[in-house]
Amino acid sequence: MNLMLLLGVIAIAAGLYMAWNIGANDVANAMATSVGSKALTLKQALLVAAIFEFSGALLAGNHVAETVRKGIVDSSGFTDFRILMLGMVGSLLAAAIWLNLSTLLGLPVSTTHSIVGAVAGFGIVELGFSGLHWDKVITITLSWIISPFLGMLISFVVFWLLLHFVLDSRHPRFRVRLVAPFIIGLVGFILTLSMVYKGLKNLHLDLGAGEALLVALMVGTACGLVSILILSRIKHGNRNSNFGYVERIFRFLQVITACYVAFAHGANDNANAVGPMAAVISLWRTHEVTSKVGIPIWVLAIGGVGIVIGLATMGYKVMSTVGEKITKLTPSRGFSAEFGAATTVLLASKMGLPISTTHTLVGSVIGVGLARGWGMLNLRVLRDILASWFLTLPIAALLSALIFVVLKAIF
Repeated sequence: MNLMLLLGVIAIAAGLYMAWNIGANDVANAMATSVGSKALTLKQALLVAAIFEFSGALLAGNHVAETVRKGIVDSSGFTDFRILMLGMVGSLLAAAIWLNLSTLLGLPVSTTHSIVGAVAGFGIVELGFSGLHWDKVITITLSWIISPFLGMLISFVVFWLLLHFVLDSRHPRFRVRLVAPFIIGLVGFILTLSMVYKGLKNLHLDLGAGEALLVALMVGTACGLVSILILSRIKHGNRNSNFGYVERIFRFLQVITACYVAFAHGANDNANAVGPMAAVISLWRTHEVTSKVGIPIWVLAIGGVGIVIGLATMGYKVMSTVGEKITKLTPSRGFSAEFGAATTVLLASKMGLPISTTHTLVGSVIGVGLARGWGMLNLRVLRDILASWFLTLPIAALLSALIFVVLKAIF
């Protein structure tokens, strides 16, 4: 077999392996709060992820991938396209191996940081430290702080308001039926705005600010009105169990936010698997180093299949950590965490801020725990998670450098 063809096959296999690990780690922690609060079963979470992750990638995702992920390495330094192919394959393998190890340990880590660290690793071997754009590295490092803090802040405020206005009120049944349509309308508004304002370009729905706000407002209002009819059908159950009735309402709300989280994640993080794979395929076809390449539909499909298989086979490990071990979750708490995480990811992505879905969701779960007091958090689990975050970049970089050297020796 032609060596370049063999390398292309390896790249596709590595991309599928990476997608499998994103499903097992990243998508798993995106679905963890829904499963942990018992709002969704594992099978239902798999179905939601399969539909909305792929929809997010297809409708709102970036269909143009940077050849050298996030501009970490100066692409002009690669005069031989074959060297860049080897580097991208090595990066995929290194990032996937680190994600696989983290998943086995039940640790939620950032797939973005994994692939960025891996690209930096082979870049340093080939171009030296001067070949890296250190301003980009620093910006991505700042997301360790930005991502969890924003998620924690929004989720803390949302759950604190729910706690004082609904859960601890004298009439929680009345209050929850009053606020639920507004919450659902807000979710519809934000999700629609994220899609139609400078989004969905492949469907020619790239609307301006004014038009986008009007469309989002109409959709949000419609969602709120429809929810009133749906909520009226939810049974009151035991009249003496206010808590049970309120949580039943929030179980319905959390199913909606689970779809919201999956869509937001698909729009932002699927390229971590399919982007480098598309870059290798483009290099193989054109023999040219370009700054950006398109992502074919069949490559997106491979990523989608890998993600669903990863969630189904290994997702339970990270789900257990995020959904159960950080703090005890109920549907109302899970809803607050998911709403805060998805809103942070979508808004930050539109503003161009560095963001990590994983870090955001973990921060959101912490925010919900803090709203109930420090004693509600498992600090030992948080310590292990934070340690894995700080190890991600250097370990991915080291693994990538070693694999790159081996691949160069072979090819």
